[in-house]
Amino acid sequence: MILLPLLIGYGLDLLLGDPEDWPHPIRVFGSAIAAGERRLNRGQTRFVKGALLALGLCALTYLFFSTLNSLLLPLSPPLAVLVNGIWVWYGLANKGLITEGRNVFLALETRGLEGGRQQLSRIVGRDTSRLSAQQIRIAVLETMSENLSDGVIAPLFFYALAGVPGLMTYKMINTLDSMVGYRNDRYEQFGKLAARLDDVANFIPARLTALLMVLLTGSRRGVRFVLRYGHRHKSPNSGYPEAALAGILDCRFGGPNVYHGVLVDKPFIGEQDRLIQPDEINRVSRINHLTCLAMVGLICVFYLLMNA
Repeated sequence: MILLPLLIGYGLDLLLGDPEDWPHPIRVFGSAIAAGERRLNRGQTRFVKGALLALGLCALTYLFFSTLNSLLLPLSPPLAVLVNGIWVWYGLANKGLITEGRNVFLALETRGLEGGRQQLSRIVGRDTSRLSAQQIRIAVLETMSENLSDGVIAPLFFYALAGVPGLMTYKMINTLDSMVGYRNDRYEQFGKLAARLDDVANFIPARLTALLMVLLTGSRRGVRFVLRYGHRHKSPNSGYPEAALAGILDCRFGGPNVYHGVLVDKPFIGEQDRLIQPDEINRVSRINHLTCLAMVGLICVFYLLMNA
């Protein structure tokens, strides 16, 4: 009930990625969050109402998938394995992340700056309308490293801890943060607990991601960058995988960017402000694939040893 669904889900992600027109549980999560936010994010005690929404949705998610498991397993173990494999597939974003990153690089080469900016706007929250080709490529690499943590390694980490209910509860936490975890007038109070939950949930996975990246590439500079720059990011977690990739590639991430009309002066991560080449997306894609495969392998080895 752990290894077979993991392998099925990993295989489906490699084969199919994340088809846009297929149903997806994250869309259901997003609809539930949006409905709760519209109803509750008003008047007084917005922090309390936002906290209750976040905790309630997380509890319901864990309860739903635990109950589903308990119903399916006695009915048909093979069906339970297959269904859980599909949930693992939905919880992973490895191929989709790589595909989106490649598409931005491809659009930049074939459709020029405007095409690259439009394609990039699908995967980042920053204003892309005035970015240069260099800034577009940097944004892609930052996003691929950060989301390698919260879109791949973190879901697998919580799957290893608590199966599909743990994985899907993490996805709910991550979706809550992406929708209401902003520091602005609308969400500062309402989304505060959601943002903190996401920080706590990603604390170990972010550092584990950075560790796997530097070990798999044998990058001493990556280790040095993680230790030197990982904690400098505004986020308590995002800086670690970003620093690892900056060290591996010997480049520089970060710096000022516009988010939702506000200039955010992010610290620089790295030392060499060199030009990112179009073919470097291939190396970064390989790093993402290897890191995901290594995490899947570690989970398999752990459970095999536990049951030996």
